This record gives sequence, structure tokens and C-alpha cells, in this order.
Amino acid sequence: MSDFREQALHYHSHPVPGKISIELTKPAETVQDLALAYSPGVAEPVREIAADPANAYKYTGKGNMVAVITNGTAILGLGNLGPLASKPVMEGKALLFKRFAGLDSIDIEVKHNTTEDFINTVANIADTFGGINLEDIKAPECFEIEKALIERCSIPVFHDDQHGTAIVTAAGMINALEVQGKDIEDAIIVCLGAGAAAVACMELLIKCGALREHIYMLDRKGVIHTRRDDLNEYKQLFANNTDKRTLQDVIADADVFVGVSGPNLLAPEDLKLMADKPVVFACSNPDPEISPELAHSARNDLIMATGRSDYPNQVNNVLCFPFIFRGALDVRASKINDEMKIAAVDAIRSIAKEPVPVEVLKAAGVDKLEFGPEYIIPKPMDPRLLPRIAKAVAQAAIDSGVARIDMPENYMA
Repeated sequence: MSDFREQALHYHSHPVPGKISIELTKPAETVQDLALAYSPGVAEPVREIAADPANAYKYTGKGNMVAVITNGTAILGLGNLGPLASKPVMEGKALLFKRFAGLDSIDIEVKHNTTEDFINTVANIADTFGGINLEDIKAPECFEIEKALIERCSIPVFHDDQHGTAIVTAAGMINALEVQGKDIEDAIIVCLGAGAAAVACMELLIKCGALREHIYMLDRKGVIHTRRDDLNEYKQLFANNTDKRTLQDVIADADVFVGVSGPNLLAPEDLKLMADKPVVFACSNPDPEISPELAHSARNDLIMATGRSDYPNQVNNVLCFPFIFRGALDVRASKINDEMKIAAVDAIRSIAKEPVPVEVLKAAGVDKLEFGPEYIIPKPMDPRLLPRIAKAVAQAAIDSGVARIDMPENYMA
């Protein structure tokens, strides 16, 4: 680990500090170039945009630019370390946007005194960008922030810790249940964790067919039930009218366990209480709620996913967020709605069921990948993700009425 730490610090500091930079898209070599780029030539697109704000997409980089914005209150698994400490993570997100979807991205770390201050800051700069990716903002403030910004901004606003996690989880979950011969409408689901990711995951699973009354959510105080008087409005949505109070109570005969909580919170004895052919998504990083080795030693009939790249079935947000923004921006969507999220779920699901290209096998370092218990989610390096998800999301935006332009000709062909 000491060696890896040194590698990570060297990676971020050499040959230049940081992971992103600005590059020019136009020549700037001659006096004529500079006259066109700045004064006096720049006045012409200024006039065009003043006459019609949509021309900003024609004459500036707005339509290919995503802002990655945070307040640093929930950095990865490290907690509230402040905005500046989150900058390496936000630069990393910008790197992923560029690497996987060709989107320019800039990180913005915001200091603020109140949630309203943060919302006002982001809303006031939003028109600079084609989309806003909110990141590493703690619950429950993240719900209020995202909702307010969606209402106030005319561009897509997406809190990836909520919805990116939810989309990949839903895609993998529905595929895993299919492999196990189960339907999501019938599944009893236990969710350990009640933060932003947990709430978003369960809400999206419901939109994909799960029944709210079949979901048992737990926080640090145990099962979320109707007789508790300490629940915020988001937890109240998952309050069951039940006498069950502990993880052991609710996991008995459950079909699905979703962990978005902390390490080593699911014991092998708990896992043994689940129904036949269970599905376990232990997504706490870097240490899951139960290790795959321990889980498989307790049950030989389960399908398991984690957030780690060194085990099969990694729940990784990079499978969706670059491509969702690509599709949304390319039809100038005003928001990312449920129809677009479900379109992404379906696209991810379908790719996992198809033969895997040789280049993906090589990148994954394996000889074979086939839809089944150890391959329910595509690999992040799969080149099919960009065209398939972006096009599905763009079409859903058009069909649901939030796109401002038609699908570009031969889009993602």
C-alpha cells in the first residue's frame, strides 16, 4: 500500500500537477488568427448570441462542456474534507468525461455557508456549460440541491453519486435476477444504507418494476419503519409498517441485498438466511459489506457484485454518466429525466447479453466473458457503451419532450 500511495502521488504530480488542461481548438498563429479569435472578430458571435442565446451552441464550446461541481462534503469514502481536498476527485471525473465520451469538463469546488448559497452559486454560473455533474455532496442536502438546480437551470443537472450508481445497480440487478430465474416485481429487497445512493437506487428499482412494499431499508438505527419519529422526508418514503427491526429480521427469505453503507456489515450467517439463489450487491468501497470470498463460501447459489474492479460484476458509475451526458448534450436536453435514466438501464442491460468483443476481453485480462453469474454488467472499456447509451438517452429525451433539437443525422453510426 505504501508503494501504491507513492505511485498515486507521483501520477498526480508528474509531469505537471493535476490531470486536466485546456487546449485550443482554433489556430492562433497569425495576426489574422488573433483578430478573429478576439478583438475585433469576436464581436460577431457576441452579436449573434445576444440576438439568440441558442447560438451559444454554434459559436462556443458550451454544447460540449460539463462542469463537475462539489462542496466536498462527501468525498469518496473519506467524508467531509472540504472543497479544496475534493479537487483531485473532481479532476478525475473530468478526465473520465473526456476519456470515455469526448466531453470537455472542468472542475468547480464551491465554498459556502448555507445550502442556499451553494444553489445560488451554481445556478448563477450554469449557463456557461452544457450540463452540470454534481458530485460528492452529502445527504440529505444533495437532494435539496439537485432538486432546486433542476428547477432553476435550463441545462441537465445530474448528481452522479445518486443516479449514476442507481442506473448501473438497476441494470446489473435486473440482469442478475433474470439469471437467477426471478422477476423484480416479486423480489424482496433489503437495502443496508439510507443515504443518497441508497434512496436513488431504490427509487429507480421501483421505476423498473420493484414494489415499494417489498423494500426494507436500514440506517444506523435499524429498519426504517412507520413508528419511527426521526426520519427525514426521504427516509419516510421507505418506512415499512412492520414489526421487523434488525438486519437479521428483514434478510430472512429476502431475494436481494444491496449494501451502500460500510465494510463488513453483512455476516455469513445473515447471508445464509436469504432465499434460494440470492443476489448480493455489496458496494461499499474499498471494502464491501461482505467479501466475495466469504460470501461464496457461505452460499454457492448467489450472484454477487461489488464496487471493486478486481472482482467480477463491478458496479462502476463510469458505465453510464459520460454517455448519459453525451446523449443529453447532443440533443440539447433541458434535463435528465426518468425516461432517459431507464433508457440507459436498458442499454447497459442489453450490452451484457451480447457477445463480448475481443478488445474488451484483452482489456479485462480474461479469455472469455459470457452473460451469467460472473458477467451481468459490461466492462467499462467496452466501446459499445458510448454509442448505445448515448443514442438511447438522446432518443428518450426526444420522445419525452425535453430535447431542444432533433437527433443529429447518422448519430453514433
